[in-house]
Amino acid sequence: MSTTKSLQTAHLVRGLRQHLNLSQEKFAAKLGVSFKTVNRWEKGHTEPSPMALKLIEDLLETLGEPGQALLNQYGLKANSDG
Repeated sequence: MSTTKSLQTAHLVRGLRQHLNLSQEKFAAKLGVSFKTVNRWEKGHTEPSPMALKLIEDLLETLGEPGQALLNQYGLKANSDG
């Protein structure tokens, strides 16, 4: 696992959570994961699973332009063109 990618993902998760004005606990509940999982993501200790990344991507897309900018900035946008 790339340290740079981990840090980018950590910043993205934290930024999205703060943009949504949610605690780690509430953000975790929204994604269906534990508080400890979100905490580990934000500290860069672990990466979100592909399923969690898809949920994060979906949340970002609901934010419109700001979310799209974050998706592009962190290169999270998955090629899911079927």
